[in-house]
Amino acid sequence: MKTDPDQAAGGAPGGDDEGVPVSVKIRERLKAARHRFHSNDNIAEFIEPGELDKLLDEVTVKMQGVLESMVIDTESDHNTGDTARRVAKMYLKEVFAGRYIKGPSVTEFPNAEHLNELMIVGPITVRSACSHHFCPVIGKLWIGVMPNEHTNVIGLSKYARLAEWIMGRPQIQEEAVIQLADLIQEKTQPDGLAIVMEASHYCMAWRGVKDMDSKMINSVMRGVFLKDANLRREFLALVPR
Repeated sequence: MKTDPDQAAGGAPGGDDEGVPVSVKIRERLKAARHRFHSNDNIAEFIEPGELDKLLDEVTVKMQGVLESMVIDTESDHNTGDTARRVAKMYLKEVFAGRYIKGPSVTEFPNAEHLNELMIVGPITVRSACSHHFCPVIGKLWIGVMPNEHTNVIGLSKYARLAEWIMGRPQIQEEAVIQLADLIQEKTQPDGLAIVMEASHYCMAWRGVKDMDSKMINSVMRGVFLKDANLRREFLALVPR
């Protein structure tokens, strides 16, 4: 028995996919392309125009179901009457927008002056949420770049834009800095790249052990920062903490 292509893609026979949740359509496109869709992956290229608003409607309905299962009276409680919509909008279009929108436009310029001295950008304030509990992760990061004559130069604000895009997904800190390093490496092609991030994790401060003072600090070192201990020490010494 042959399978209708539209049915295989999650639609109804004959191409009529009305009634199929938009999340199912997007998921089937991802699977067909064998594209990973983990919590910290960007899936913007698989979302068609207008579908993000439909996804917002779908998440709103499901979030309303969560509130009902938590026995919250959203009909007579004036504080929670529109909470489902607010939460859905917050996740899709604000704190996790880095999953659903394309990356920021980054204009790259040639290194006309052959700059080859250490450059540090930061602190850049970053906001995310842990993928384990969806609790906030708030912190700062510093980026060190050792350019060469072939390195592409980008504006200082673009480092913050790239960081915001990467962090705007459910993340764990260790993976987030690697994703950001990979992206900056691809955009600029420097001799060396270093990133240090320090953040508070509310999955530890708000729940669990409820320790408000603990922070996590981690780093990524690439190229000459990994090979040259003196350069690495210089970068770390210049990062104010």
